[in-house]
Amino acid sequence: MQAIILFGHGARDVRWREPFDRLIDLWRQQHAGILVELAFLEMMQPSLEEAVTTLGTQGATEIKVVPVFFGQGGHLRNDFPVLLDACRDKFPNIHLSTTPAVGEDLAVLQAIVDFGARAL
Repeated sequence: MQAIILFGHGARDVRWREPFDRLIDLWRQQHAGILVELAFLEMMQPSLEEAVTTLGTQGATEIKVVPVFFGQGGHLRNDFPVLLDACRDKFPNIHLSTTPAVGEDLAVLQAIVDFGARAL
């Protein structure tokens, strides 16, 4: 069974999480048959490991992690691979893969340009 994890940085201010909660709600409305969880690098829960655990207990055998970051900064180049490898070691029966940061996708960049144009 396939599943997805939307992976963000995390922040001290709990309101920072609100767009992520809306994002996961949209996902569930549009893709009800595919399990989804949020996970955060730091300062918020669940962690990547906790999200993999949750999805694994729900029967997920393939999980795609989508970094909801604007670009490939130090966290995605250095910290994220360590967390992902630790999860791969802990959950050998679950195939874990990842996408590039969402901000590297042309459609996402175009959506930002369109947002700016609508603001004028």
